[in-house]
Amino acid sequence: MVITHLYILIVLLSVLGAVTAVNFDQCIAEVQSGKWGTVGGTDNYGNPVSNISNATSITYELCTRACGPGAEPFVWNIFSQQFSAWLLPYLALVAQLPFGATDKLDNLVAVLLSVGSPTLAAYSLALTVLNGHWLARRFSRFAYPNVRSAVQVLSRLQQAPVRITTRGSLLASLVVLPENNQWWTELVDWLDYTHTFTISSIASILWVTIAFLFTVINSFTGTIVEETLNANGQGVGSVYLWLLPIVIGWLQLGPKCDSGRLHRAIDRANAEAYVASNRGPVPADEVSTDRAITLSKNTGRVHRDEQASPPVYNYARFLPWVQSVEEVYRVFDEASERAERHVSVDPQVPWVPEEKGPGKVRAENRRGTLAQVEAYVHRARPVSRSHWGPGVFSRFFVSSLVALGLTWATTGAAVIVVWFTPTRGLGCRSGAYLLYGVLSTLVWMLLVTSSALAHYSTQVTYKADGQAVYTRTTRIAGALSIALRRLGKVVATCNALWIVLACIFQFSSFFDRCYCNSSVLGLGRFAYDVIQLVDADISTMKAAWIGGVALAGGSSILFVGFVNIFINPPLPPA
Repeated sequence: MVITHLYILIVLLSVLGAVTAVNFDQCIAEVQSGKWGTVGGTDNYGNPVSNISNATSITYELCTRACGPGAEPFVWNIFSQQFSAWLLPYLALVAQLPFGATDKLDNLVAVLLSVGSPTLAAYSLALTVLNGHWLARRFSRFAYPNVRSAVQVLSRLQQAPVRITTRGSLLASLVVLPENNQWWTELVDWLDYTHTFTISSIASILWVTIAFLFTVINSFTGTIVEETLNANGQGVGSVYLWLLPIVIGWLQLGPKCDSGRLHRAIDRANAEAYVASNRGPVPADEVSTDRAITLSKNTGRVHRDEQASPPVYNYARFLPWVQSVEEVYRVFDEASERAERHVSVDPQVPWVPEEKGPGKVRAENRRGTLAQVEAYVHRARPVSRSHWGPGVFSRFFVSSLVALGLTWATTGAAVIVVWFTPTRGLGCRSGAYLLYGVLSTLVWMLLVTSSALAHYSTQVTYKADGQAVYTRTTRIAGALSIALRRLGKVVATCNALWIVLACIFQFSSFFDRCYCNSSVLGLGRFAYDVIQLVDADISTMKAAWIGGVALAGGSSILFVGFVNIFINPPLPPA
């Protein structure tokens, strides 16, 4: 369907170009001959020339009068060469982004969010690796059984809507009772699958990398051809370069984003869970259908994005995931602290010396009645907890800084490349890239704000009978969250379509018209159209191209380096 629409668009552009086509070479020749008068000729810096025959550029007013408002004709050879060299490899690389949702719409929206907002895609990836590193360091001080498994489970569930249930000693039993050792071990094994490098992903990455390097080298070492100058894909190669480090980062991280597999793993593990009772540990199935760690389903419109498993939605799961981690952390904290003081769960049972090794606690020390297990992890002096979680603002700040840096380095590189291609200044091409970066940032702002409002809306108070009460403020926050989320997705969809369309316009010569070539957006009434290049133009242009490639490539390498610094943090001892 997409290929069909693309083909129809190309045919329309070619037909339209044939009807309204202009010839700038013929136009400048007529201007130099004096056919259109002696006023309006300039040099390549916009300065008027005394002799019209020496003009290599013309003012925008003269351009529209002498050449017409149309574009140069569509040339299939130029379009196919530039499209296949610069844009097609990136479109193929999009397929290597991790998805995994059972709802095909969620996977489609994940593509639109990633392409429509590189800022959001980079933010979710940076946030994921920082969360994993923070989690491992936070639990590293505990010396209690299954701490290592808890870190692995919680880290791998960042792509899932985790919910923690503490009532009825469910979580306390999961951490304290030795019968639940198997629950932790088997869940780690069932979640031990990866979305990582395959032959197809490696081939796609190599295709993009080699195509980018070859075309860049060719553009620097080859002869600058004026006919293909404005259809050159240097800017396109830079504006899409963010996709390469994002795909490499996710493949290295190997996110667990297969929604069906995640739910099956949790369900299988929970079938083997035990809970404490007054007659000792019993299978959880004998008590109720509740479990300590579950994945929520259909929790309402406010939390819609939390249910979608593609990793680009991790921005929406950030704050709820941190709260879930804190619930588990609190239980391990209390249990580990009492174990260090050699306090058994059952006060009547003397402490049995543990085996040698970190986190080794004998099973005899970990059994007790329902009340004893609850008391074992009960904090004597309640500590007030933030609704947002520890360290969330620092991780948000770092992730935002990294994401914005990658977005604006690649987008800025594309703007620089086109900006310094005569006529220098802000025109249709550079304006298209600039708009793409602005909308990408706007989408990120809308959706991150939406996720914060959604989390805020979960604050409730309870009546004496246990009924939850939502305040007017939380209800407004929830409604505003939905509105911002939907607006952000609409803008992302438009931005994704826009950047693809802008690249097609550039390759098809649609932008090769007086208005765009004269950089009217930036120069205003001083706009002029450079038609014939001089040596100074070529040297300046190549220097800008080198700077743009260095900026885009350097930022991509730095982003991959950032991911590799925080990925795979050291885990607590087994």
